[in-house]
Amino acid sequence: MTRTLSGLVTVPLTLTCAGRPVARYELRPDVERRLSPRPCLHPVTTLAGTPVTEFAPADHAHHLGVGVAVPDVAGRNFWGGRTYVRDRGPTELDNHGEQRHREFKLCDPDGFVEDLDWIADGSEPLLRERRTVAVTPLADDAWALDLTFSLTNPSDAELSIGSPATNGRPGAAYGGFFWRAPKGAAAPAVFTATDEGEAAVHGRTADWLAMAGGGWTLVFAGATAETRRDPWFVRTDEYPGVGSSLASTSRLAVAAGGTAVRRVVTVVADGALDRARASALVRKAVSA
Repeated sequence: MTRTLSGLVTVPLTLTCAGRPVARYELRPDVERRLSPRPCLHPVTTLAGTPVTEFAPADHAHHLGVGVAVPDVAGRNFWGGRTYVRDRGPTELDNHGEQRHREFKLCDPDGFVEDLDWIADGSEPLLRERRTVAVTPLADDAWALDLTFSLTNPSDAELSIGSPATNGRPGAAYGGFFWRAPKGAAAPAVFTATDEGEAAVHGRTADWLAMAGGGWTLVFAGATAETRRDPWFVRTDEYPGVGSSLASTSRLAVAAGGTAVRRVVTVVADGALDRARASALVRKAVSA
């Protein structure tokens, strides 16, 4: 990535791999405020052109392709939809925030470095984010999307990040990196190096986790020590989605001026991968 840009970019960016378009990055999705507008990747495809993301589906309109979404940043909702309130359950609140693109530091067809502000109530940013996205070819039928996000607390007081799980809803520790996959006629398969099925992999840590649908496989890997310690949030039957959990059993505190960093590398492959090939491609992707 060598081209430097500044200012507000208002058109979607197209990312390419081996000369083929594989992802579009939308800076200003046309969604309602209650869906917590945020830059996202959609559509994302395999090298053969099979879509592997979904945007604002009927079952969860606040699922916006691939990106970073957090349901509780100091009580503000940057996930979209209802907020889980302890002893009340999912509740409609006027607490939705927005991630606003500030500038690209670098931008090329194979990736970018972006600065964003996480805004709520029209005030100063609750968080400032540096987001780095890179596309890497792996094989004739596979490529990797490397996404790192660094969340900095610009205030002079500690800020904490939560989830429905930390607010009283067991098993719902979503928040952080999130990938909404397309819903097919049958639920996708999901597996790690040792386990298989949603019940066996959801809420647990694993070096990598694969989701396989009709004609595609996604393999997710945490590529920093902190990310590897984050449990995976997994859904297959209700809808197909995979994310990492910033706040699984307790709130994540970000000190004044402090930064939380996470990196997730995702292999995007045509066809069905077995464990051996999924593992091999992840190793190549993370070390690339």
